Amino acid sequence: MSLTASAPARVTVLGAGAWGSTLAWLLANNGHHVRLWTRDGSHARVLAERRENPRYVPGLRLQPNVSPTSDLDEALEGEPVAFAAVPARALRAVLRAARRRPAAVVSCAKGVEPASGLRGEPDFKRLSQVVEEEMPGVPVAALSGPNLAAEIAAGKPAATTVASLVTSLARCAQDLLQQSTFRVYTSPDLVGVELAGVMKNVIALAAGMCDGLRLGDNAKSTIITRGLAETVRFGVRLGGRERTFYGLAGLGDVVATCASHLSRNHRAGVLLATGEKLGGPALAGLTAEGLGTVAAVHAFAQAHDVDLPITAEVYRVAYEGKDPQEAIGTLMTRERKAE
Repeated sequence: MSLTASAPARVTVLGAGAWGSTLAWLLANNGHHVRLWTRDGSHARVLAERRENPRYVPGLRLQPNVSPTSDLDEALEGEPVAFAAVPARALRAVLRAARRRPAAVVSCAKGVEPASGLRGEPDFKRLSQVVEEEMPGVPVAALSGPNLAAEIAAGKPAATTVASLVTSLARCAQDLLQQSTFRVYTSPDLVGVELAGVMKNVIALAAGMCDGLRLGDNAKSTIITRGLAETVRFGVRLGGRERTFYGLAGLGDVVATCASHLSRNHRAGVLLATGEKLGGPALAGLTAEGLGTVAAVHAFAQAHDVDLPITAEVYRVAYEGKDPQEAIGTLMTRERKAE
């Protein structure tokens, strides 16, 4: 299949959670034939029979041109462009289980895969790297931006960025998705767009902790601003372009996820601040990518001497049981600096 988006195209969405279902709905709005894959056969039957996803996006009606399935080979038949909206931790397993190859993969999750680096140094892999390892030669892109699924599913306007080293793929994804309520920008900075999505979840955890402690808007705006500085420092160190982190995938997504009660990572931060532990039932029920991400990012920062103080304190609260109020105090009493 060529990387063009002439309607009606055949596309696949891997993952039928809130974001995957919303992506399928957006693609179907543009007249494309969408196969929506879920690993759970009973979930696929509910989606097909009820034409909605009551578990994750109640009220969103799936159009007739969305075909739910739990058969991965069927979902990837005909070399479609595949939008991968499964959690970061599940991506490799899903790709490895596929016996058919898509024409391209657009990674839509915002996380990393922890991995062991050389000589025992902590490391992680971006999701595009996971795709490249499991499906060598298949073009890959990343979709990231201030995209709260519930608002998009309600028809409220939003924008996003799709990045790829393959220009034709970025433009193809743009054409497949763009519509009157969903504007899509393209970027060549695959590394920067992915890392912006990774870091915004960590900062959202910190903002949620601020709200959970009822520290007010001054404190939260400080977390957002200094968190953005950490995002730039981290992203540029790993090869991202600085300007990317001030765009939709960076600043735009940081503002949305830090300010909204719809953000799962913000909610996770609130829960941590109010005493919930990492293995507790409330956190276990959330797909908050930041909880896994913060461990990988903190390990990288420690090993490579990258100054990420907010990330470090979020990690200590989540993984070492540090009191959230004490963590805020640590940030406030760091050595004096110029902005």
